[in-house]
Amino acid sequence: MSETTINQVATTVSAPRSATANKLTTTNRPATAVKTGTATKSTRATSVDQAGPRGAVVLSLVRIVVSLLWICHGLQGLIGLFGGVDGHGTALPPSSGLAFWASLIETVVGVVVLLGLATRPAAVLCSGVMAFAYFTVHAPTGLFPIVNGGEEAALYSWIFLLIAVLGPGRLAVDTVIRRHRAARR
Repeated sequence: MSETTINQVATTVSAPRSATANKLTTTNRPATAVKTGTATKSTRATSVDQAGPRGAVVLSLVRIVVSLLWICHGLQGLIGLFGGVDGHGTALPPSSGLAFWASLIETVVGVVVLLGLATRPAAVLCSGVMAFAYFTVHAPTGLFPIVNGGEEAALYSWIFLLIAVLGPGRLAVDTVIRRHRAARR
């Protein structure tokens, strides 16, 4: 990008919008001022807010289902449920190293995300664990997930990253805590 183009973009972004321009574009919602303690900060509506109450509930349901599946994956390695790691109920011993710790994280942090408690940081951890699994276990055998068997790890990583960005949705402990704090102010 040339310097002229960058300056034009910066001018366009910083220029005040007319009432007509705001009516014509539906994707740029106006900022609202929120008073937090002594400071006022500007917030913008997120895509979940724009999706309405149904979108927040669907996001919660996706979070719950994905977390349950991830917990099941962790329990396979941790205590050998659902056939274990070998299909015969074998659990990973603590001496197995990273695989055991991954199963422990999948189980414990999966429950945290399932409940919607500290959802964003927990979902970032989940996403990172699955990205690490993809790049250390699957990627060395081939570039594409369909070739190297890493579809599940890639999907979990991206879905948890999406949950970390969008938040827990309406049906979450985080949401209840946030509403309770807002009511006390």
